[in-house]
Amino acid sequence: TATDPGVAASAMKTLYLLRHAKSSWDNRALSDRDRPLNARGERDAPRMGEALGRRMSPMRFHVSPAERAQQTFHALCAAWPGLEVLHGTTIPALYTFDYRQVLDWITACGVVDDTLALVGHNPAFTELVCYLVNPNALDNLPTAGWVEIGLPIDRWQDIQSSQYEGELLYRLFPKMLGIEA
Repeated sequence: TATDPGVAASAMKTLYLLRHAKSSWDNRALSDRDRPLNARGERDAPRMGEALGRRMSPMRFHVSPAERAQQTFHALCAAWPGLEVLHGTTIPALYTFDYRQVLDWITACGVVDDTLALVGHNPAFTELVCYLVNPNALDNLPTAGWVEIGLPIDRWQDIQSSQYEGELLYRLFPKMLGIEA
């Protein structure tokens, strides 16, 4: 049957979440916000960028100001063809461990694109996945872990009303990439 031109197609938004790569606790004098990546994080972040770049076009990222999140994004850029530092915007509100604050930011952010990519923190991201998909959707988003969630909403401002209506479309974790020789 033909689609009635007077009826709008159902909208779908896609939320991309990337948890920062593994951070270092070597210097206890640093504040949490200033902790850099450790050796594993420095290895995993570009590997994730390379893998994601093979399957996706570059996109704009909204990044926590925490040093480990910033370094993760920069490592993605180094390994994802076409993704450049100018594709990242530092968002102070994403330095949070509370999924409700992430939801509040998404609701107010004013993004009109059909996709939204964030680099941030746990437990906020794991809890956000469980809020949007279902309580058992994900036990833990590991460091440098990536998830894609499809949401049946027209506008990002409507995300808070879509509890348990999202679909976990894809996930990619560093351990799924195998070990490089």
